[in-house]
Amino acid sequence: MNALKTNYLFLLLVLTAIVGRAQHIELEGKLLNNSDIEGVHVLNKSKRINTITDQDGRFEIRVSLADTLYFSSVRYQLKELVVDAQMMQSGYAAVVLDDRVTELDEVFIKPALSGNLQQDAQDIEVETPINFNDVGIPGFIGEPEEKIVPIITGIGTITTVDLEVLYKHMSGYYKKLRIKRKWEHQNQVVSQILALYSAEFFKESYGLPQERIYDFLLFCIETTSVQRDFEVEQYGLVLNHFEERSGIYLERLEESED
Repeated sequence: MNALKTNYLFLLLVLTAIVGRAQHIELEGKLLNNSDIEGVHVLNKSKRINTITDQDGRFEIRVSLADTLYFSSVRYQLKELVVDAQMMQSGYAAVVLDDRVTELDEVFIKPALSGNLQQDAQDIEVETPINFNDVGIPGFIGEPEEKIVPIITGIGTITTVDLEVLYKHMSGYYKKLRIKRKWEHQNQVVSQILALYSAEFFKESYGLPQERIYDFLLFCIETTSVQRDFEVEQYGLVLNHFEERSGIYLERLEESED
């Protein structure tokens, strides 16, 4: 009876191990690009863990079925890869990244200019501007944002002075408006970062208290280029900023609580 019970427990442990193995694996992968394959950031968004590729473009990261992987680099466009059953079975993934190329539209200059401004102005054909409503393209139809006029423009010439512009500069109105817009933009970026990574990611990866995560992200925005890097989808650089700043932030937080 004891032997049967022992065998049953052993079988149960084996089955538990098999099930646990099926839930997640250490996925091995390789970038198939020909150059700049070292140091590419690989983020498992689902599990909130990340790694980087070695000099041969190889990487290893823990995954489960349907996890989402992000590959980001300065040279390449952001790539999203969902772990499928074939990857889980083989334990391997071959990845090709697309180059980040900025192309300029082809420019045609016509007609040929003679240098005579009056004649050239007559030769230039002016087409009627297309209204976005006419072609079904969504456009801004609300009240435009107030423009902050430079003080030099407000002064103008000796005989022309825009008193309203000068007053807004001297009273600090424009300064407050700039700060307000800056804060609004920063708050939008923080919300977007939290939507991508989640609060749990910052708690588990960097040991940040739940109530301090928003403040930490604002701290990163104020002291690094994380906002610009996030907006251009350089998520590898973003993670570097988080890693670097989290230690500094936690030290300051500890000092303030002493």
